[in-house]
Amino acid sequence: MRTGTGRAAAGRRPRGAVLDEVWRELDGVEALSGPQGGPLSRTVKLILDPLVIRPVQNPLCAGPIVTADGAVLLATRVHASADVLRASAEWFTVLKQVRRSLRITEGNPQDMYFQRCFELAVTTGRPDPAGSTATAERTLRELHDDTAGRTTQALKVYVSEPARAREIAKLIDIAWRRRPLAGGSDHSAEVAGLLDVAPSGRLGAGGAAADEIFDTLLAAHAGTGSGIRLWTAALEYSAAELGLSATAVPQRPQVGTTASTSTLGLPLDRSLYERIFTVLQGSSERADLPTIAELVDAEIARSCSPWAFLDESLRVAATVGTALAIGLVAIGTVNDGGVTTAHQLVNGRWQREAYVLQARRLAVRPADAFDVVNPLTALADELRTPWRPYLRRLWVRLHGRDVRDSTIYAADELWDLLDGVARSVVLDHRMRVKQALGATVGILDSSESRAS
Repeated sequence: MRTGTGRAAAGRRPRGAVLDEVWRELDGVEALSGPQGGPLSRTVKLILDPLVIRPVQNPLCAGPIVTADGAVLLATRVHASADVLRASAEWFTVLKQVRRSLRITEGNPQDMYFQRCFELAVTTGRPDPAGSTATAERTLRELHDDTAGRTTQALKVYVSEPARAREIAKLIDIAWRRRPLAGGSDHSAEVAGLLDVAPSGRLGAGGAAADEIFDTLLAAHAGTGSGIRLWTAALEYSAAELGLSATAVPQRPQVGTTASTSTLGLPLDRSLYERIFTVLQGSSERADLPTIAELVDAEIARSCSPWAFLDESLRVAATVGTALAIGLVAIGTVNDGGVTTAHQLVNGRWQREAYVLQARRLAVRPADAFDVVNPLTALADELRTPWRPYLRRLWVRLHGRDVRDSTIYAADELWDLLDGVARSVVLDHRMRVKQALGATVGILDSSESRAS
């Protein structure tokens, strides 16, 4: 007999399972499919969700669980685009073949080509044997020729040359030995004051006060000071506790010759190559970046500077962001002692998240509620230390700004950055909780079916 939970779930299914079934009903989409026949995660992320299903416009198709009507609508939309999806798969095959013939190794083909293949399918239909090669070559050159030599392959060649690699390692060693290890004064009172007035300053009230505190922190080199204290273990929290390094005190960076977005080290543990690699991978306008040689020279100095930034305003941003991050509480009770307006705003927004609330309820469910490990447990653990993903994301954004000489000039600009990172982390957790909830409902349904 099905339990009450089972009856409530009747007619409702994990969205991922529905999409997997619908996808397997299509033929000719193998190039966009995984080894087991379902759609690749990038197919869902880059093609199906934004271009076919459009869950924002079709809310019945949104969420980790869909109703029977939502499943029907999802299937209808996918089948209606079947011809375009088949043509997209064929274009992707052609682009990969031409890519090999042109000896292009830059970038991930799925990330770079999936949406362009869908565009070609919509505008030109299926590849024409007579002209598809020329179209593919033209498309690839449009995508790759605007890099002006700023490619990860060019970076690899540059830092791998033996004599140059030895010279880079020597320069890193000199810069690391010359880094400042004194003068790290504490400006926590001013930082807290800025976090108190910055949110209201962005709305027009208190803007002058926020700018005054921000200018005071810049003039006092507060960002440099906190970065020095991170090196000397004098900061309240170590680099490891902040989630920026595997060690309590960041170590001298290495040169490095390899990198992968799926296996990158923590921000302050990344090699010189990894730091520049991420900049190149994340740049849509690489021609605007410095040359590879200039990027390497600047990164040597940057990686051995406080917070691994050259610009003082970005060091201050890291300092203020750290103070905000360590007071973030996604699951639990906020400690009212010393909490600023910024903390109350971000924590209030986070704790009202429906998916976070549901994750909190399900994650504390007794272990014997069903016969498999609750997939929400690991996510709930991460939600208990939200400062780590926040600071990792903030560091990456500040690093990108430093490479492009994008200084922060005012307190409202700083708050927009800090608040934007908070929203980004919340959205990322929301997506992951959706996925976990979908898996959980499927597990519960399976367990109850076996029990009946």
